[in-house]
Amino acid sequence: MNFSVQPVLENEEFQLIPLQQGDFESLYEVASDPKVWEQHPNKDRYKKDVFENFFTGAMESKGAFKIIEKATGDVLGSSRYYDFDEEDNHIFIGYTFYGTKSWGKGINPQVKKLMLDYIFQFVDKVHFHIGKENFRSQTALERLGGQKIAEEEVAYFAEPARTNFVYEITKEAWV
Repeated sequence: MNFSVQPVLENEEFQLIPLQQGDFESLYEVASDPKVWEQHPNKDRYKKDVFENFFTGAMESKGAFKIIEKATGDVLGSSRYYDFDEEDNHIFIGYTFYGTKSWGKGINPQVKKLMLDYIFQFVDKVHFHIGKENFRSQTALERLGGQKIAEEEVAYFAEPARTNFVYEITKEAWV
């Protein structure tokens, strides 16, 4: 891999900053609302011990970000790049979540645009794992042009396997 999966990305409103160990409390504050996880395959991530495991996985991925609103400095959520496949020249974007105060405000499309615009300099395809019952995220990805291409069991970092759909956006379709 001859590119960084943890650059600083930003537009006028938002900044994606590489996640650091000291970000746990501010990110957990956002993640501690059970409503954030209600459609997610792993619904108990609002619990501190479960979120600690999620955060450890984020740190070990070396591709995770905290999402900051520039005007307020507030942490809105997190996303990451993971599982680069050199042979097929694709990478995943996922593990994305936002606090409920960020829902329905057009934040996710802006964040995904930052991530996709950057990573398409280096890969041909981006894949996304989305829980089969996570209708909110499925709709969001379809609005971005994502196509459902597969269904598979995914074991999140030290969590049980769950059924996920795999969505794809190609560089060709994105540009």
